[in-house]
Amino acid sequence: HDVIKEVVDNFTLQLEDRKGKVELALHAQNDTIDADEVHLSNLVNNLVDNALKYSRENTPPVVKLTTQSNGKKFSLKIEDNGIGMNRDTLKKIFERFYRAHTGNIHNVKGFGLGLSYVKTMVEAHDGDIKAESILGKGSTFTVDLPLKKA
Repeated sequence: HDVIKEVVDNFTLQLEDRKGKVELALHAQNDTIDADEVHLSNLVNNLVDNALKYSRENTPPVVKLTTQSNGKKFSLKIEDNGIGMNRDTLKKIFERFYRAHTGNIHNVKGFGLGLSYVKTMVEAHDGDIKAESILGKGSTFTVDLPLKKA
């Protein structure tokens, strides 16, 4: 939870500029995982940054981060109210260098490496990631990571 809060704090000015907000619902009873703090921070940063990058014009971005845990895993869900993706795009987003065709959005810069990196890091930590999206409504990324063994 500390890493998530720290990452979200870094987006405060960007969100204020766009009259957006982040909602934190950190419900995980156990949030202790065995992870590289830098990579975990980068992973969360990439997902929040994408949520803002692919937000809708003239709509304040809302990004909701929710955590839960059970006996074995820690789950982080990142939901946004952005432009969303179609099914074909959704199938390819974790491929290296893949960039979604965003029509006339010219402010989105990058090399198509962010989500590939996120998936690689999640898998390096023995976790899973899945993405769901509705075009025009937004996207949800769910990251499941194993809890630290006692």
